[in-house]
Amino acid sequence: MPQPPNLQKMLAEAQAMIAAQQEAQEALKNERVDATAGGGMIKVVLTGDMRIETLTIDPDAVDPEDVEMLQDLVIAAVNEGIRKAEELQQSKLGAPGGAEGFDPMSMLDSLGMGGLGGAGGGGGLPGGAPNRAARRQQKKR
Repeated sequence: MPQPPNLQKMLAEAQAMIAAQQEAQEALKNERVDATAGGGMIKVVLTGDMRIETLTIDPDAVDPEDVEMLQDLVIAAVNEGIRKAEELQQSKLGAPGGAEGFDPMSMLDSLGMGGLGGAGGGGGLPGGAPNRAARRQQKKR
């Protein structure tokens, strides 16, 4: 008979992954990315958690007759900064949805509970034992 999973160990591992994820998110606040547009006439600096820290506009970029160009340059610089900040987050935090590929469903599968709430599985209880509803259904047959 297989050994039951060590729930305390699994819980400790999950808590450690969550703590590491939170530390990485905090560290992102201290990271900086910068982006430019218009040949450096517009410069934006964002933090790793996607907050605009500074926006610098070269006075030569300001043409009262062509405000739309200035707006486009600012938008381009900010969007490039956001793209770089997202790349930084990906490199620091890993895949979206969890630290180091943590998958709650695979955790349930390892407990023998992968069939909870869906078709298949072992009737919803560890070890494949059917629950009351499943036993009643079997008796009716």
